Amino acid sequence: MTDKTIKRRHYLIFTAGGLSVILFILLFNKTVEYTSTNEFCNSCHVHTHAEASWRLSVHNNTSSGVSVNCVDCHLPPEDQPAHFLTRKAYHGVHDLYVYLAKNTEEIDWEAKRSNEAAKRFVYEDGCLKCHTNLFPATLSAQGGQQHLKYIRNPQNSSCLQCHHEMGHYRGENAGFGTEEDNAAPKEIFKELTVVQDFKTFEEKIPGTDVSFKMVAVPGGKFKMGSPQEEPYHRKDEEPVREVAVDSFWMAEIEVSWDEYLAFFSATSSQGRKEAVEVDEETDGVSGATPPWGAPDQGWGKGSRPAITMSHHAAETYCRWLSQVTGRKYRLPTEAEWEYAARGGTQNPYFFEGSPKDYEADGFLKKLLGANTELFDKYVIWEGNSPGKTQQPDAVEANPFGLKNMLGNVAEFCLDYYDPSVYGKYPKGVVYNPRGPRSGSEHVVRGGSFKNTPKDLRLARRDFTRTTDWLVTDPQIPKSIWWYSDVKSVGFRVICEYHAEELKNTEK
Repeated sequence: MTDKTIKRRHYLIFTAGGLSVILFILLFNKTVEYTSTNEFCNSCHVHTHAEASWRLSVHNNTSSGVSVNCVDCHLPPEDQPAHFLTRKAYHGVHDLYVYLAKNTEEIDWEAKRSNEAAKRFVYEDGCLKCHTNLFPATLSAQGGQQHLKYIRNPQNSSCLQCHHEMGHYRGENAGFGTEEDNAAPKEIFKELTVVQDFKTFEEKIPGTDVSFKMVAVPGGKFKMGSPQEEPYHRKDEEPVREVAVDSFWMAEIEVSWDEYLAFFSATSSQGRKEAVEVDEETDGVSGATPPWGAPDQGWGKGSRPAITMSHHAAETYCRWLSQVTGRKYRLPTEAEWEYAARGGTQNPYFFEGSPKDYEADGFLKKLLGANTELFDKYVIWEGNSPGKTQQPDAVEANPFGLKNMLGNVAEFCLDYYDPSVYGKYPKGVVYNPRGPRSGSEHVVRGGSFKNTPKDLRLARRDFTRTTDWLVTDPQIPKSIWWYSDVKSVGFRVICEYHAEELKNTEK
């Protein structure tokens, strides 16, 4: 073979290789371009409402005619090629797997609309690529404050916190008004409920069609806290103390939207004045300002537990309820709450089983899952809640007849939070403890639909986080009525029992 022939062969190989590379690049780019179109995304995307809700959203249905496409939000910008291609491959494989292997009717789309879920498939770099000016002339003062906070502390802020509903239309925000919620009342209660004995009774809120059951909880002694050997024990649950509490009534269920809306309708402040006022002539309670957004998260109202109101709002509700019923309603103390939740038991739960039995710890349990059949019977938790609150009758009651003492939503207590308060009480039996005299945050008990069994133990303590729960509130000052960034906390009321007052009622 001559040198000329060898050179010609090398030239042909080089040319063919070059053309192959060019062809591959062209095909690759065309493939990337085609698989980034809205048509391709919708061809196998199993979310049945994705395209329709996008077409109605402000990202497509705009006055300028500019349309934001699927990949503009759901992939990193293309000027970050490595990140763009790796995430594109990841989401493509994931969507194909769901398309081929999943039953779309079993997918909880509501849970995937939450901020926590959206952060996994919405890329903030895409937001910033289009929204280069964060301070346009049309921006409100409140919006400017939020954008300034975002620039100063982007690690703890997110576009989704305030603009979660922009990409896909979810319907006009109805706030407190839906056809079902505003249905005509069945019967308006005109008289106060008379209670003459210490027994369970039905409280009827005068002037409304709302009633709820108050369960008589006889006083007694119990051991408050958890021993160090209890699985998942925490330092603020010790030392275990013997505590005695007086008798009281406690609501069978957490305060429902029906109950809270009766208060809101009677007392709501239509302005944005963030203060509590009392009319001296009528001693009337001035209640919450209107909420920002849908306070029920679109999950439904009715008998579901009311959520997103602040600890201050819960206390104001109790003050109003006391005024309209003539009884002394308030939030439970931490001791009263744990005593009622235990229902006369002294184990991690008021039913059988150890937290180790139910928590999916370890390789095998994470792979196969734990046996939570009994747990599901009494608790609305991460494993059976589909990411939102449930109706109170979805579980059975504890030995005292109280429902959802564990799970569904966590519950405010009266006490300020102190991690070492148990050790500060006097020696011996502690009677009706009420926690520290002052503080900045309040105790929260019971856990919620977001928690797993280890954090749903009877002794588990938690507390409010006011600053964190108001990050996205655009108001200045921040609302004292509504938490913008927590949807898993509500409250339950108790009514004080005073035997002498009942005797006077009999007379």
